[in-house]
Amino acid sequence: MRWACILLPQLALDGVLRRCAEPEAPLALVAGPAQRRVLHAVNPAARALGLRRGMGLAAAQALPGRFAIIEHDPHEEARWHRFLAAWAYRFSSQVSAQYGHALIVEIEGSLGLFGPWPRFEARLREELDQLGFRHRIVAAPTPAAARALANAHDGLAVAGLEPMRHALGQLPVQRAGFAPDVVIAFQRMGLRTLRQVMALPRAALARRFPADVPDHLDALLGVSAPALAWYRPPDRFAMRIELGYEVESSQALLFPLKRLTADLAAFLAGRDGGVQRFTLQLEHEGRAATVVAVGLLAPERDPALLFEVSRGRLEQAQVAAPVRALALVAEELPAFVPAHRELFDARPQQATSWEQLRERLRARLGERAVHGLSVHDDHRPEAAWRDVVPPTSRRGEAGRVAQALAPLRPGWLLARPIPLRGPAPRLLAGPERIESGWWNGDIRRDYAIARLATGQRAWVYRPVGDHGDYWLHGWFA
Repeated sequence: MRWACILLPQLALDGVLRRCAEPEAPLALVAGPAQRRVLHAVNPAARALGLRRGMGLAAAQALPGRFAIIEHDPHEEARWHRFLAAWAYRFSSQVSAQYGHALIVEIEGSLGLFGPWPRFEARLREELDQLGFRHRIVAAPTPAAARALANAHDGLAVAGLEPMRHALGQLPVQRAGFAPDVVIAFQRMGLRTLRQVMALPRAALARRFPADVPDHLDALLGVSAPALAWYRPPDRFAMRIELGYEVESSQALLFPLKRLTADLAAFLAGRDGGVQRFTLQLEHEGRAATVVAVGLLAPERDPALLFEVSRGRLEQAQVAAPVRALALVAEELPAFVPAHRELFDARPQQATSWEQLRERLRARLGERAVHGLSVHDDHRPEAAWRDVVPPTSRRGEAGRVAQALAPLRPGWLLARPIPLRGPAPRLLAGPERIESGWWNGDIRRDYAIARLATGQRAWVYRPVGDHGDYWLHGWFA
């Protein structure tokens, strides 16, 4: 088997920068007790000011230059770790978040689907860049070796056990995954690289060090395979972005909303599911949150569609107070069935699909403003169809409607027939007699397809026995 380690060296900082409108501005995460506040992480702009991880907050504030300060939240960091595990789950069924700031992914079984490792690795990097997380990726025959090698390498791919042992032997002992006290003991013994530790007699190593030291060496070299805790995706998605200031305009909420819907789409792709209903929760100071319900006609997971629909609902919502935080919660995650597409799709690349157009219209105009059609058993044209609200997403019914209307029925039926003025039309087909409705509005008409003097194709009729002017009832495309 082959394993990939995705190391996330700036997980907490990247999680904070994702919700910042200006991530390039100097920013530092602070942690520690109130008596000694230290910098937990700094972004590149803050590092350019001279700030460093572990520096005291008082010393950092004494330096010239201004920078923003955000409290480090370990729970938030753990939540981002789980989110990325859900993202990685789309590439492999064996994903472990057991190691801190890292993901272990079994890749041997996924190479047949995603291509050779260089192509697979490029896809992982591209999606991580889009999500906004810095990373290092290493592939090796054992999970522990991949994790240790990621401490010193990026892009390394080791295929066999011997090349893996050679690469491990060059690692400094402080980067091999040992506990700090074990590293200090090795350095006092004059051991600087893992090769020197591997050359020690195993019996002497077991006597002088705790049992986890030889066990860790065995895991690195593939002698033993310790059990990993595998990630399993939850059946609920909840993500929250605290704005840090009061927002009174819906336009200012579009940036965090786009980030939340993109995260939801990545989560759904990881568990190979979709979402049909979710809520946006707009949190206020000192009052209950405003809940905006978002509903779709069918399970979807396209990020652009989810953002567009959420945006339409958000712009129509009545918000009574400034917003301090925005949350997205999805409790129901049904199975996702991709829409049927032809092998050679003739639609232009920029064309909007029917599903996107339908949801966009419902979001902009209201749920009852867009409706579909269904066939009704009645021979009278004006009574042969019914509105369907919401419009159906089942293609079979739409196909029956199209079959009932074509080719001898017009695509546009007038609300009521009107007298046809002007020159007499030229009949192309017909007449077709329709007699029905004796119980509530009897009709007896002879219909025909006609070409008007203007060149348009129309559906016209005369009452049975009437040889006068025609009545116009519909238009053909």
